[in-house]
Amino acid sequence: MTAGETIRGLAELTRPVNVLAASVLTFIGAFVAGGVTTETPETVTAVAATGLAVGAGNAINDYFDREIDRINQPERAIPRGAVSPRGALAFSLVLFVAAVALALTLPRSAVAIAGINLVALVAYTEFFKGLPGLGNALVAYLVGSTFLFGAAAVGEIGPAVVLCALAAIATLTREIIKDVEDVEGDREEGLNTLPIAIGERRALYVAAGLLAIGVLASPLPYVLGHFELAYLLVVIPANAIMIVAAYESFEDPTAGQSHLKYGTFLAALAFIVGRAALELEFGWF
Repeated sequence: MTAGETIRGLAELTRPVNVLAASVLTFIGAFVAGGVTTETPETVTAVAATGLAVGAGNAINDYFDREIDRINQPERAIPRGAVSPRGALAFSLVLFVAAVALALTLPRSAVAIAGINLVALVAYTEFFKGLPGLGNALVAYLVGSTFLFGAAAVGEIGPAVVLCALAAIATLTREIIKDVEDVEGDREEGLNTLPIAIGERRALYVAAGLLAIGVLASPLPYVLGHFELAYLLVVIPANAIMIVAAYESFEDPTAGQSHLKYGTFLAALAFIVGRAALELEFGWF
């Protein structure tokens, strides 16, 4: 492998799209919590720390999953030989150290969330990934907590709690569908994921039920007066996309989990629109 191919492989290990998405979610958490009063240095630091931590988590996940990926994802960096297992592990540790160094400059509540998440990331890849539902729930918490981390960075967690819960539910749904997609490789590796433990069809019904709870709860920020009508105008089509994606997953889990991601991003946008509309109403811009 050439140096260019190795650099490309290292970048792939981080999952750049996932890094960008998590960083955006952290920014949204800070925005929802503080709006235009958000302190720029703290927000920038939180976003950067999130990106580094997610990149590190993805890299170390590929390190532990290298044998499974030879079956499920042979084109990934380690199975195809672009990056050695030892190189992937060292790269993830460098990213983890950089993320921790940044997080330590933030308020105590943000540092606490970062510490919990760091332990959770390592525990997931080493202990929880193959356990029915538990690994999925841990990933769901990690995604939802990016909103809390962004909010904590600017000193106010409260407004992001509902956003965290809704994001966690949507992520848990998608993770279960992904396990259905990967059931062949997971069974080969001896993992006991939810679809393997209870059956693929039943797992998809569990995922659909969880999504239904999230959809029913999504109007809460409007009902509680946190956001204006603009929030509903964006979250309703987001819900529709996610419902269609859940239905689609019964025939095509790959397409279903992919489309569910789009609905989740649109739902996150609804919180930005809701907060922006609120600030415009009160003349805060």
